[in-house]
Amino acid sequence: MPSRAIDPDTVQAFVLVADLGSFTRAAEALDTSQAAVSLKLKRLEDRLGCRLLDRTPRHVRLSPRGEAFLPAARDLLAAQERAWAGLSPAPSRRLSLGISEHVAGPELPSLIGRIAAHDPNLVIEVRVAASRDLIGAYDRGEIDAVVVRDEDERRDGLLLATEAFGWFSAPGWRRRAGEPLRVATLAAPCGVRAAATRLLDAAGIPWTEVFVGGGILAVGAAVSAGLGVAALARRVAPAGAIEVGEALGLPPLPPADVVLLARPADPWALPVLRMIGATFRSAGTA
Repeated sequence: MPSRAIDPDTVQAFVLVADLGSFTRAAEALDTSQAAVSLKLKRLEDRLGCRLLDRTPRHVRLSPRGEAFLPAARDLLAAQERAWAGLSPAPSRRLSLGISEHVAGPELPSLIGRIAAHDPNLVIEVRVAASRDLIGAYDRGEIDAVVVRDEDERRDGLLLATEAFGWFSAPGWRRRAGEPLRVATLAAPCGVRAAATRLLDAAGIPWTEVFVGGGILAVGAAVSAGLGVAALARRVAPAGAIEVGEALGLPPLPPADVVLLARPADPWALPVLRMIGATFRSAGTA
């Protein structure tokens, strides 16, 4: 009877390509080449006798057989981790990660899931706050790594994406004639708030602050409730909100580089940091 064994390395490569939607990003997470990932996928497809991915020059999508195989692939990797843990239980490890309010978008749950699947013994501490606060905590050695907007053009960060910003409101919101622009913002100090209000002042557009939130979720709720407009990264704008900057004659908001700052103290942290970087690169525009 022919062997039905499957190389777990090829399965891991398949799961990463499926999650990140890119051979390039999967190669970054695995610290290998795109050609090596492609070869692993070919070996797996040959072993299974079916195509798992549909490839085009710009996109990678799961085939119907790939969709069916993905849950089993995750189970196989999880079983392998449990088997290793049973033979030689590893000590728990801890990684503290800071993510900017304007960067922590919809991929955050999947990122946490991938990190947990990669290292079940890892305790993940995630702090979501203003970029400036996180950079300060990182510089003081309080956080192992941060994903932040590069407000100070640092040279020690790894560029992950270039984030686009816009002015967003609820679909039914309208600015009343002669009334100052109603603005919802994050609490100061916030680099995006400072840049947005500075641009409004420079353009001679009267504005008034109608809502101050302690987090992006709160600002998004104010936008969805129709309180006014907010300057937000496009990825974190609330569902259903529309970009209204051009229609209202508001000044364009400049893009911002998103960088990863990290100082891994232990070798085990390196693949985790590669996973973080690849995830944000796959979700960003860089």
